Amino acid sequence: MHTDVIIIGGSYAGLSAALQLARARRRITVVDAGQRRNRFASHSHGFLGRDGHSPSAIADEARQQLLAYSTVHWLAGEATQASQVAGGFEVVVNGQPLSASRLVLASGVTDELPEIEGLRERWGRSVFHCPYCHGYELNQGAIGVLANNAMAMHQAQLLPEWGQVTLLLNGAFVPDDEQQALLTRCGVKVEHAQVLRLEDHASVVLKDGRRLHFSGLFTVPSTRMTNDLPHQLGCALEHGPVGSYLRVNELKETSVPGVFACGDTARGFSNVAMAVGDGAMTGASVHRSLVFDH
Repeated sequence: MHTDVIIIGGSYAGLSAALQLARARRRITVVDAGQRRNRFASHSHGFLGRDGHSPSAIADEARQQLLAYSTVHWLAGEATQASQVAGGFEVVVNGQPLSASRLVLASGVTDELPEIEGLRERWGRSVFHCPYCHGYELNQGAIGVLANNAMAMHQAQLLPEWGQVTLLLNGAFVPDDEQQALLTRCGVKVEHAQVLRLEDHASVVLKDGRRLHFSGLFTVPSTRMTNDLPHQLGCALEHGPVGSYLRVNELKETSVPGVFACGDTARGFSNVAMAVGDGAMTGASVHRSLVFDH
């Protein structure tokens, strides 16, 4: 089956890109594996008009609206192969080949969480990575920052806007004199003891037996591409402090002509609002390429 555009990823960025193309009456196939990055969170914040709504409800409503357009085909499954062919691209989904003139990569990234007992089951509930998404609801209470990489310093300096912060180093690094001065200036406490596990809502048990109680915890996970398609296609990468993402130009096109990318796949930092904006720009750019680039 040949369509104008195949979009890999049916979350916020992919849905937004698809909507622009559907409204241009283009034939689209959206391939979705059903693994939204924020599926662990019960509420989404900071997206205009949907503040506090369930992430799944936002995505489900958007999908229903998209599927009202007759040129949209939704395919549940995982894209495992992608390559350039005459006239565009071929993508293998559920073992079946699909082809299109343009390709949009919007399958996002996978978070690789710190290996701390009790963290994974609290991810998105009392352990977070984005203060703009979850900081307000902590009501200026005690906040712990679990160091995992160099971004812990950034979080520790930013989060005092939302509460009283303790930076839990957990062996990830030791602040130098300049960093310690910055933390002191921000009113951040520094805890050197090793973290053994998380308990209750957001309590931290240290190796020396102490328990620290927090309203919520933040950490910056490392990330990796959700699939191998960018590598198969030869797309150039940018390397950020926590992981790689696709290099795109101002029109959201990758280094491979005809392949576009949006959302977490193509940003070092993102949230729902940014992903939707990225997708809208990508959809319009893809449509224009179909019209003007031959």
